[in-house]
Amino acid sequence: MKKLYGVTTAMVTPFNKDGSVNLEKLANLTEFLIEKGVHCLYPLGTTGEMLKLTVEERKAIAETVVKTAKNRVTVYIHVGDIHFENILELAQHAHNIGADGIGVVTPIYFSVNNRETEEFYVKISKSLPEDFPIYLYSIPQCAANELNIEIVKKIVAQCKNIIGIKYSYPDFTLTSKYLEVNNGDFDVVFGPDHLFLPALALGCEGTVSGISGVYPEPFVALYDAFKNGELEKAKKIQRVATKYCDALKNGSNMSYFKKALQLRGIDAGVMKAPHLDIEDKDFTQLKKELEQIDNEFLTLN
Repeated sequence: MKKLYGVTTAMVTPFNKDGSVNLEKLANLTEFLIEKGVHCLYPLGTTGEMLKLTVEERKAIAETVVKTAKNRVTVYIHVGDIHFENILELAQHAHNIGADGIGVVTPIYFSVNNRETEEFYVKISKSLPEDFPIYLYSIPQCAANELNIEIVKKIVAQCKNIIGIKYSYPDFTLTSKYLEVNNGDFDVVFGPDHLFLPALALGCEGTVSGISGVYPEPFVALYDAFKNGELEKAKKIQRVATKYCDALKNGSNMSYFKKALQLRGIDAGVMKAPHLDIEDKDFTQLKKELEQIDNEFLTLN
């Protein structure tokens, strides 16, 4: 089983002005991220605006990323959806096209209890081979449901292919509990980009980062510095990475990601309704901020 680790990039989805997906731009983005040294790719999550897409669009995106990556990096497909039947279909599709694994967000919008959450994940797990890895995905601020430690333990005890969790909420107390699941043999990748270094220090395997989809370099450099025992260097890089996070609104508006990619020479398309591209005045301010941060990052190398 290939696991998520290091810098796992949560990818944006490039849209055309008519709302259709631009697969050519997606392939170019995939190449850009691989060339910049990210370790894993994670399309079709929150950053990828997954709930705005049809099942067929999601399949096409998954196929494009897997085909373009050509086994050069690990690719996990996020398959969470409001419709359970779609999740099962997308999960099977990810397995069939040769993805390395999947992520599955908790049930969305409607509150669920522990029994319902347990059955949700167990059914998904049992629909796939035992050697096809699954990561739980908890983002309670968006999904309205959280994975408490008791239910995670119950799920993992029943499902050999559920091997980790993508946790996208800045709660280090719960994170530390996740790290003890299955006697510590349960991987945790942390979502909040601005806490990458402390998450690594806590024992997380890496980050699933939206900001790294625009600026992979500081996150890859931070991970390398930490792994090499260069803590002071890692601290300095984290400070700069956090400035990138702030400039890009910490992923609260994907238009900032797409516009920043444009500044880097990568056409990532436009936003899909109901969301809009940022206004010109905001784009001008973003360009100014990013130029300053770029210069600061260059001084670290």
